[in-house]
Amino acid sequence: MIRGFVFSLLLMLAVIAGHEPVIAASKADVEAQFARWLETDLWPDARRAGVSKPVFDRAFSGIRLDWKLPDLAPPGFPEPKKRAQSQAEFRSPGAYFSEKRLQGLAASGRSLMKKHARVLKRIESRYGIPASIIVAIWGRESGFGRAKIPHSAIRVLSTKAFMSTRPDLFRTEILAALQIVERGDIGASAMKSSWAGAMGQPQFLPSSYLKHAVDFDGDGKRDIWNSVADSLASIANYLAQSGWVRGRDWGFEAVIPQGVTCALEGPDRAKPIRDLTAMGIIRISGRPFPAHERGAPGMVLVPAGIYGPEFVVTPNFYVIKAYNNSDLYALFIGNLADRIAHGGGAFITPWGKTGGMLRSDIARMQKALERQGYDVGGADGLPGYKTRRSIGEWQARNGQRPGCFPTPALFKSLG
Repeated sequence: MIRGFVFSLLLMLAVIAGHEPVIAASKADVEAQFARWLETDLWPDARRAGVSKPVFDRAFSGIRLDWKLPDLAPPGFPEPKKRAQSQAEFRSPGAYFSEKRLQGLAASGRSLMKKHARVLKRIESRYGIPASIIVAIWGRESGFGRAKIPHSAIRVLSTKAFMSTRPDLFRTEILAALQIVERGDIGASAMKSSWAGAMGQPQFLPSSYLKHAVDFDGDGKRDIWNSVADSLASIANYLAQSGWVRGRDWGFEAVIPQGVTCALEGPDRAKPIRDLTAMGIIRISGRPFPAHERGAPGMVLVPAGIYGPEFVVTPNFYVIKAYNNSDLYALFIGNLADRIAHGGGAFITPWGKTGGMLRSDIARMQKALERQGYDVGGADGLPGYKTRRSIGEWQARNGQRPGCFPTPALFKSLG
């Protein structure tokens, strides 16, 4: 609308005059556009969302753009330089699992699970989520509420809604944040977030807060910034609403024998765990799968193909993944929860020396597989489960042992 109008007019006049366009905007120009955008563009949507004018005006009193945030695209400035994908190296999945960090989080988690045992028992009873899973997410997201979360959520979200590379996403979130303030759960000045707009101890975006935050301490407010009870219950409610299956585990480290392909991977290829056992897939501990799990669906997970730990996971693994869409995140939470609840340690199978390839090369491999009819889940340079199993299937069809993970040798073979 008004955003960028002055700059667009200058560009048009320059083109008409036969001159090369000159970047004429300054930060002061953009700040002025931001102020107009708040009143003429954002405010009408906020009003339709139920936000009153006094709340809107107080929320933005003294708010200026945060120019230090990443991924900004200010109007009238050159397009942000995208990092060349060829310069981005895909790291080994094992780099995600810092043993020192996991041990520290587990020790703190065990202590805090005892300290908050009473409230966790009530939460577990209501929502069906194991206390260890809740505490593990709490620890991973905000260091059990100890991490500094210094940013103004209103400033972060409005800056990104006005001039980020993903304005539509953050427009939704700033409107949700204003609704939270309107409801009286927290004042705008006290609403703190990360630089990405994730708020409080559970690190919820405002839209997730509106859907999942709960008042568990009974004070009439859903306070995920200061209330441990509200924070823990809100995490549990998020998982429950995402489909957590009561009474089931998240998964088990396993061994897939040679001759049983790693290309079985994926939630859409689930089988009863007893069927996986009949194929020769066993727990690496040597213990049988729990009796209540054997008739229930399980899925193979090989985050590093044959070059690292292998797993049989349950649907609850994918519920954890809904909290943060990453296989490695969900494995981190599952492993940390096991350490907290049972004193477990690192995965038994070590992570192999994978990674080291450029993301652009992995993307080229994905495109080559797509041309041959494989569904790799998108050529983004990141080997998700669809890419891993497509690699395994291609290798099997071409007389190779399925490895289910990108390697330089495979890159050469695919051409």
